[in-house]
Amino acid sequence: MSPNFKKEYMEKFHLRYKKAKTRIEKSDLITELCITCNWHRKHAIRVLGNYKRFTKPKPKTRGKPSKYNKPEIIKILKRIWLTAYMPCSKNFKALIPLWIPSYQLEYEAIPDKIIKLLHEISPSSIDRILKPVRVKYTGKGKCTTKPGTLIRNQIPIKTNQWDESKPGFIEADTVAHCGDRTEGMYANTVDAVDIATGWTEQRAAWGKGYSGVMDQILDIEDSLPFPLLGFDSDNGGEFINWHLYRHFTSREKLVEYTRSRPYHSNDNSHIEQKNWTHVRQWLGYVRLDNPKVVPLMNALYKSEWRLYHNFFCPSMKLKQKKRIASKTVKCYHPPKTPYQRALDSEHVSNKNKNNLKEQFAGLNPFKLRKAIDKKISNILKVNRQK
Repeated sequence: MSPNFKKEYMEKFHLRYKKAKTRIEKSDLITELCITCNWHRKHAIRVLGNYKRFTKPKPKTRGKPSKYNKPEIIKILKRIWLTAYMPCSKNFKALIPLWIPSYQLEYEAIPDKIIKLLHEISPSSIDRILKPVRVKYTGKGKCTTKPGTLIRNQIPIKTNQWDESKPGFIEADTVAHCGDRTEGMYANTVDAVDIATGWTEQRAAWGKGYSGVMDQILDIEDSLPFPLLGFDSDNGGEFINWHLYRHFTSREKLVEYTRSRPYHSNDNSHIEQKNWTHVRQWLGYVRLDNPKVVPLMNALYKSEWRLYHNFFCPSMKLKQKKRIASKTVKCYHPPKTPYQRALDSEHVSNKNKNNLKEQFAGLNPFKLRKAIDKKISNILKVNRQK
């Protein structure tokens, strides 16, 4: 008998010996052990007395059973969580009330008792329930930001964008869909986020020429539900050029045109985060080097994409940051969607708020998500047809 087999046998035998109630039962078990392992009786008793299990016993479940761990609740949470592109539990808790009406239209009616539980569930309970279905995403890409020209001396540096509370101050960046190499021409996504509300807009451009990027910036400005007051970017040449500088500084209502410090990506932390959550997680790092995909990407960005992210995807906003000894403690506002923050802002006109409410009333996030997936599949299919 091999040593490993003895360990496995003792693991099972020890449990039988512990469950034995009478001395006769225990004596018979020791006799069986001596015969099986060819041990002396005293040795078998010493082994049982000093035995330690090599596998940890399963901990006993304490407290009353969870009222949320039910198949009907797990099914609803899983469907919404996957359709919402796997948000964190705190953001997921905030979007549940927004998605339940559309869920009932798309799938099935939900009993009032279940709806009440879905409204009461905590982020920690969501984490426990969804732990078996969580998916991790990894990926690496290339940075294609290049230094701008001497015009950088004309554009002031700004590093305190997180203090803005008035809608209209946006950060912008480009996401290169170059795959694992940067040579040649390929599609780029112009990504912009409003700091106060979190409102995002994306547009696609072929290459990083100032003309194509500027056209998309003008289109983004027209799509914002509030006037553009400030524009902040990194030091890439697609943003730091005389054409964009004249556009922002030669108008009646001047736009505050600023840039970040070179090689300080945290200066544009808001848009750096959106580059991942709003572009990379969806389109990945595949190389899009077919010019035919640019109009298809813009058809997606201008319709379902912006509606899905701005009306149904909540995010947390930093409230304050304290330094306690060697630790930094951050406090956040409750999660809200950009649409909700725009409605709460006193700087957004009532006309624009009414337009947003009318638009929101006719939207269904499940249909938007299906349309997004279908268009992304089409974009990748067309990209392969060279």
